[in-house]
Amino acid sequence: MSLSGDATALLVVDMQNGFLDPAGSMARMGMPHESLQPAIAGCERLVAGARAAGIPVIFTRYVYLPGHLDGGLLPTELLPQMREVDALVTGTWDAEIIPALTPRSGEVVIDKSRPSSFYGTQLEPVLTSQGIRQLVIAGVTTNICVETTARDAGQRDYRVHVPADACAEYDVARHDHALTTIGFTFGWVTSVEDVLAHWS
Repeated sequence: MSLSGDATALLVVDMQNGFLDPAGSMARMGMPHESLQPAIAGCERLVAGARAAGIPVIFTRYVYLPGHLDGGLLPTELLPQMREVDALVTGTWDAEIIPALTPRSGEVVIDKSRPSSFYGTQLEPVLTSQGIRQLVIAGVTTNICVETTARDAGQRDYRVHVPADACAEYDVARHDHALTTIGFTFGWVTSVEDVLAHWS
């Protein structure tokens, strides 16, 4: 599958302090945040490559209203520790994108309160208005927000490309399983090097 820059956007999923920083909420919950850090270098390279090639870069943030009023089951029943540590509350340092990937002026940031970047967000209108039909999806975590977004994109007939070395998961087996699923039904699993080669 050829990955040109035409009608393409880079979607950087949830590369936030709360997930990736040792002082972030996931680390404070006892989650192995260091397992997610390998995604940083790959995302940095993709963002730089997309900007150089004139390809739109879109970021997502997993955020909740204060008190997790829009959180649903995840922070209230499945992972109540999220409420205990005030995880990913909008407007806080925890919810912000890591400094290494700070969005530039004019780059779109999509806030969401569910794993899919499409659910209840403006992502699809943003893509439609720019004629985007192909997505390179990177970020964290591979098995939750990246895979869920890739599934939703694939079902909408976007051509989905996921660079394995620009994603990360708390558990390697789940990372590998998610990539296998994406590559089987929802798109193509690739590498940062391959994406950049097509964009250059």
